[in-house]
Amino acid sequence: MQSCEFVKLITNRIRRRIDPVFVMTIQASGKNSTERAVNALPAPEEKAGYVQAMFDAIAPRYDLLNSVLSVRMHHGWRRVAADKAQLKSGGVALDICTGTGDLALELARRAGAKGLVIGSDFSAPMLQLGEKKKAQRSVPALEFVLADALKLPFPENAFDAVTVAFGIRNVADVEAGIREMARVTTPDGKVVILEFNSPRNPVFAALYQWYSFNVLPRLGGLISGRRAAYNYLPSSVKAFYSREEIKEMMERAGLKNVTITDLTFGSVVVHRGVKSK
Repeated sequence: MQSCEFVKLITNRIRRRIDPVFVMTIQASGKNSTERAVNALPAPEEKAGYVQAMFDAIAPRYDLLNSVLSVRMHHGWRRVAADKAQLKSGGVALDICTGTGDLALELARRAGAKGLVIGSDFSAPMLQLGEKKKAQRSVPALEFVLADALKLPFPENAFDAVTVAFGIRNVADVEAGIREMARVTTPDGKVVILEFNSPRNPVFAALYQWYSFNVLPRLGGLISGRRAAYNYLPSSVKAFYSREEIKEMMERAGLKNVTITDLTFGSVVVHRGVKSK
């Protein structure tokens, strides 16, 4: 039996057998945790500075925590995003909010020695770790640039693909960030957004929310020493736009044929759009 079929089978059995009162208890617990955590989100005018300082602080443990908290699934999610970018050998791509460069490295592997991938971020400590990965893996076609996602230092129509993995949610103005991604993409080029979202399955959604607000902050805080950063993560996901709203923003930015792909029961979503000519 395929693994995805097995997961669906188990979920269906849980849905039939789980005590409705138990689900309601989890949902109530999640709501209480949500209220507490959302109150901790920075004010819109303080978001950029808050997020930059947060990532500067957690950079040394960032990759470890990504693997622990996602059970290493984040690598597979990024491979799906790279597939959606459809970057050919010799192509040119930009990965904004690149962090330590995992998606940029995946894109560089596909672009090959004759291509070029740029990973941009406004956190210097994150980019320093990305540079170390680049050196360890001998990836010549990858460059890192310190840049604000809302003010990209690149001309219009410069990249065959522009991507972002788990970063657009942290941009102070999400729609402006999407417009900026579209601006620097070539006509017929791809814009790909990989981001957390709310699961569609009600049982999984209840369990996911309980984990996000009760387990993740404790575990993330224990490993990183920065619990506030891992209170911010589920809070920002909870407050983020729906799949449909992100799709509409992409269309308003001049992207067509926008597709939505759910991963891991919809807890992670890939949006892909094509820039109009």
